[in-house]
Amino acid sequence: MPDNSADSKRIAKNTIILYFRMLFLMLVSLYTSRVILDALGVEDYGIYNVVGGFVSMFALISAALTSACSRFLNFELGKGNVQRQNVVFSTAVTIQWGLAILVAILSEAIGVWYVNNVMVLPSERLSAANWCFQFSVFNFCMNLITVPYNASIIAHEKMKAFAYIGLFQGLAQLGISFLVYWEPFDRLVFYALLLMLLQFFIRLMYQIYCRRHFQECRYRFVLDTPLMKHMFSYSLWHLIGNGASVLKNHGVNLVLNLFFGPAVNAARGVANQVGHAISQFVGNFMMAMNPQITQSYARGDYSYMHKLINKGARFSFYLLLFLSLPVIINADFIMHLWLKQVPQHAVAFSQLTLAGMMITALSKPLMTAQNATGNVRNYQIVVGGIELLNLPLSYLALFIGMPPTSVVVVSIAVNVLSLGARLYMLPFTLAGFRRMVFFKDVILTCLKVAIIAAAMPIVVYQILPEDIWGFLTSVTVCLLFSSVAISGVGCSQSERTFILTRVKATAKKIFHQ
Repeated sequence: MPDNSADSKRIAKNTIILYFRMLFLMLVSLYTSRVILDALGVEDYGIYNVVGGFVSMFALISAALTSACSRFLNFELGKGNVQRQNVVFSTAVTIQWGLAILVAILSEAIGVWYVNNVMVLPSERLSAANWCFQFSVFNFCMNLITVPYNASIIAHEKMKAFAYIGLFQGLAQLGISFLVYWEPFDRLVFYALLLMLLQFFIRLMYQIYCRRHFQECRYRFVLDTPLMKHMFSYSLWHLIGNGASVLKNHGVNLVLNLFFGPAVNAARGVANQVGHAISQFVGNFMMAMNPQITQSYARGDYSYMHKLINKGARFSFYLLLFLSLPVIINADFIMHLWLKQVPQHAVAFSQLTLAGMMITALSKPLMTAQNATGNVRNYQIVVGGIELLNLPLSYLALFIGMPPTSVVVVSIAVNVLSLGARLYMLPFTLAGFRRMVFFKDVILTCLKVAIIAAAMPIVVYQILPEDIWGFLTSVTVCLLFSSVAISGVGCSQSERTFILTRVKATAKKIFHQ
C-alpha cells in the first residue's frame, strides 16, 4: 500500500499557506467593497455588477475547457510524463486564445445590443455602462488566457507563489478603491479601466513565474489531434454543467435586473462579495486537495482517493460553518457596521447565500472525483440538467410575485437535488466508492455538527442587545460552539491530532523565518 503521509502533509501545509493568504484577502476584499460602494453609489455599483455579470455569461463557453485543462494537467503530473505535460499545456494555451477571440467577437455582436436595448439602466448612465462593458470583456479575455498558467501552479502545488500573487492583487484592488475617489472622469468608467489594467499585469506575472519554474510551460504550437479531440469531447459534456452554473449566478442576476432594476443587483452584489470572501477559504482547501484526488486516481490509488473525497467534503463544510455562522446570525449588524449604505435585501441575500454555499461545499470533492475519471457524459447530462432548472424556476418565482430573495431559495433547493444526483452517479464510474459511507460519515455527521453549533448561538442572539458588545459576545459564542461541535462530533481522534500537529509545525516554521 502506498505511503500517503507526505501527500497528506503537503495538503495540510498548502492549505494553511492559502488560509493566511485568504484571511488577509478577505479583510481587504470586504473593506474594498465598502469603499467602492460608497464611491460609486448603490446605482453605479449595481450597474457594474449586472454589466460585468453579463460578460461572465460567456463563461459557459470557456468554463468547460478550463476544467479540461486542470484535469489533463493533473492527470499527466500523476503519471510523471513531462513531455505530455508540455503537449497538454501548449494545447490548452492555443484553445484558450481561440476562445478569447471568440468571446470578444460574440460580446461585440450580442453584448452591446443587450446592454443598450434590454438591460434596465438609467438613460444618463448608458454611456458609462458601455465603457464598463468593454473593459469587462477585456478583463474576461485576460482571465481566459491566464487559466493554463493558474492550472500549472495549482497542479504543481506551488501555493506560496499563488498566495504571493494573490496578496499583490488584493493590495492593488485596495489601492484602486481609493483611486476611484480621485475621479479624473466618470468614477464607474475609471474603476472598470483600473481593474482591466490590473488583470493584464496579473496575467503577465503568472506567465513569467510559470516559464521560469515549470519545464512544461514553454508554449509551442502543437497540433495533437487525438488530445484536442479528447479535451473537446470531455469539455462538451462539461458545457452543460458549467453553463448551468453560469446561468445560475449571472443569468439570475439579469432576471433580477429585469424585474427590479440595478438597486437589487447591488444588494445581490454585496451578498456575493460576502459569499466570495468566505467561500475562498473552502476554495483554497479544495485547491490544495484537488491535485491529490486527480493524481491518486491516475496512480490507481483508489483507497486514498476515497478517503480524500470524504474528508474533503466534511472539512469543506466545517470551514464554511465556522466562518459563516457568526455572519448569518449577525448579518444585519455586520452590514450596517461594514457599509455606509446598505442596499435593501442585502442582509437576507447574504444569509441565504451562505446557507446555500454549505450544501455546495459537500459536492465539491464529488465533482473533482468525477472529473478525474474522465467519464462525465451521463453525469453532466443528469446533474447539469438539474442545475439548469435554476434560471426558469427563478424567473417563475419572480413572475408570480415572490420577493427578490426567492431566487436564492430556488438555488438552495436545486443544490440539494444536485448533491443527491452526484452521490448517486459517482459509484458507476469510480470503483469502490460507497454511497452509504459518504451519507453516514459526511452528510449525517455534518448535519449533527451544524445543529449543535447553531442551537445555542441562536438562543444567545435573541437575548443580547444590538450593540458592539452584544455583537462581540454573539461572535464569540458562535466560534466557541462551532469549534466544540467540529472537534467533538465532526472529527476522529486521529484527525484532531493531525490537524493540531500540522498547525503547530507550520506556525513554528513561519515565526522562525
